[in-house]
Amino acid sequence: MSTKGREAAKMAAIIGGGAVIGAALGLLLAPKTGAEMRRDVARYAKRAQLQATRFGRSVKTGVSSVVERSRALVKKDDHKEAA
Repeated sequence: MSTKGREAAKMAAIIGGGAVIGAALGLLLAPKTGAEMRRDVARYAKRAQLQATRFGRSVKTGVSSVVERSRALVKKDDHKEAA
């Protein structure tokens, strides 16, 4: 890995670590009861799961579409070469 790549990876690790620490401090210092916090976290997790599922389906559809178009182009080229 190049020096620039190492520096970029180090910076990404620092930013990621800071985000995790900030989130943990936010949860610890939040003015909510434990039950409220657990409920909010559960709701957030459920929404994140649904969004991830939707995103995954969207990506799958897009990739399938590209693969099908690529296959059609390959078949078209094969028919031209055979003729």
